[in-house]
Amino acid sequence: MKEISLIIHSKGALGLRFFGLGPNLNPTNGLRKLQKLLETNAFWAKSRTINDLKKCLANSDVVISLWVGNEIVGFGRALTDGVYRGVLWDIVIDQNHQGKGFGTLIVNNLLSSKKIKNTKKLYLMTTNKKLFYSQFDFKEVTSQKLLIREI
Repeated sequence: MKEISLIIHSKGALGLRFFGLGPNLNPTNGLRKLQKLLETNAFWAKSRTINDLKKCLANSDVVISLWVGNEIVGFGRALTDGVYRGVLWDIVIDQNHQGKGFGTLIVNNLLSSKKIKNTKKLYLMTTNKKLFYSQFDFKEVTSQKLLIREI
């Protein structure tokens, strides 16, 4: 059985962004593997370029990746002001590894991270995983409207 590695990256995921580092700080072409994970497993993350991924990682407060051997099978990130508001983004588990507790592992680590754990209100958007996120006390809000501006 291949080793499972959870990586809690430093702010901005420098090693992943510039060197493609994976488990044990080994170069694994990690950024390209992340791009493929998102492309293959998240309809909303298709066509993300390597340059755009580098920018989004650089500006993320918390970045977590999950690996089986040298293959990335899970990912999640968060942005926050550290006090009032935060948002969980891009939580993805490879479809071949769902149902193994990997999503729970990533969300628990995001929520317990130093930057997020004391944030008063956390937001996240989901298309079809409302039940999954309810176990972490996320609730559907009908008193607010989601507004989007796209460029």
